[in-house]
Amino acid sequence: MNQFLQMGANTVLSSPKGTITVSYEISNSIDISLTAFLLTDLDKVQGDSGIIFYNQPESSSGVATLMPSENVGNTKVHKINFNMSKAPEGISKIAITLTEDNSTGFSNVKNLKAEIGTDHTFIQLTPSSFTNENGIVVLELYLRNGQTKVKSIWRGFNSGLEGLCKNYGVEVETEEQNKPSEPKTIQKQTAKEPPQTVPKNNAMSLISLEKVKGKISLEKGQKPVIIEKTPEITATVSWKTGTDYDIYALVYTKNGKQIDVAMFGANGTPPLRSFGKGAVEHMGDVRRNSGPTKTEVIKLRLNNEILAVVPVVYSAQSNGTGSFYRYKVSMSIDNHNGTSVTISAKNANNNDRIYSCVPGILQNTSDGVIISPLELYSTPNSEHRPKLRMGSSGMVEVIMDEGPRNDYK
Repeated sequence: MNQFLQMGANTVLSSPKGTITVSYEISNSIDISLTAFLLTDLDKVQGDSGIIFYNQPESSSGVATLMPSENVGNTKVHKINFNMSKAPEGISKIAITLTEDNSTGFSNVKNLKAEIGTDHTFIQLTPSSFTNENGIVVLELYLRNGQTKVKSIWRGFNSGLEGLCKNYGVEVETEEQNKPSEPKTIQKQTAKEPPQTVPKNNAMSLISLEKVKGKISLEKGQKPVIIEKTPEITATVSWKTGTDYDIYALVYTKNGKQIDVAMFGANGTPPLRSFGKGAVEHMGDVRRNSGPTKTEVIKLRLNNEILAVVPVVYSAQSNGTGSFYRYKVSMSIDNHNGTSVTISAKNANNNDRIYSCVPGILQNTSDGVIISPLELYSTPNSEHRPKLRMGSSGMVEVIMDEGPRNDYK
């Protein structure tokens, strides 16, 4: 039996379990992600487990499971299975949301609709038109008097995922160009419902992580990608001949330590060419020569003890001409299985007194290697290395200029 549910209306479902399907016409200009929020009676998440998305597709209780999206002809299809009889204690509602991650807005999305299937009953939900919204609450599943009900919402947010997170009690960090700010409190929570903190750049991207193949170019501000983790991955930094950059790698381990793999030392940090029996290995310093392009290579043989690796490009004070813009610095990550990701220093300037550049960060996960384009720069005249720390979202963060001072070269 087919039914139609108007916006704002609600109805009882014939079963506590079923499937929600969201579909729309495929377009190269739009990129939509589906996210489910598991909510209390106060419409707030309880913590990390309260968000179901690409990188966490299933709740431990089994109340919601996000399926991989599919292309069916000219239609993109997202599905999420639910079983409200498995809702954990304190959870009484699931909000199904969409975000348009290219920031073009849902006004450009054609033939958008949602459908709920339970047993042999199908309920269709169709929205009215949208304008600049890039975040939408599609519907809510909720428990009421022992029954599972659904309400058609289709409420839009102009602030995308950030607006959705704030709406459901998730704290969002803002990030300045070179240094993340401290988390700001969005709303006081009870001890039973601690807020979850999601850095803005991670929250806006990890929800819709895309596993990529082939040659990929990333720029600062673009969402991260995930590549296949192969036995050996190389991080190659290239620049035009004319200066002598030095490349080193910062490694963040499972036990919360930072290891600097560098051919030269820093205050209290001796040189170290290789770490973890070759898990991270510098392949040697390349000095000035007559070739048009210079490169230095760091090899990665990632193991479970390594959470993240951050290649750093350094121009020592003694070089005198360190502009990352003038020498066209770029970093390429290659898994030697058909995939390479390149990040270029397109936002650099001609300041010769900016000595350190962090093109990006590699996060080591069980699903693959997440590559985020950062393109961070040290403050003028700073000789201090970056420092790594674990962020409240479970992702490693880079703090510029707070590590030890590099030895004079």
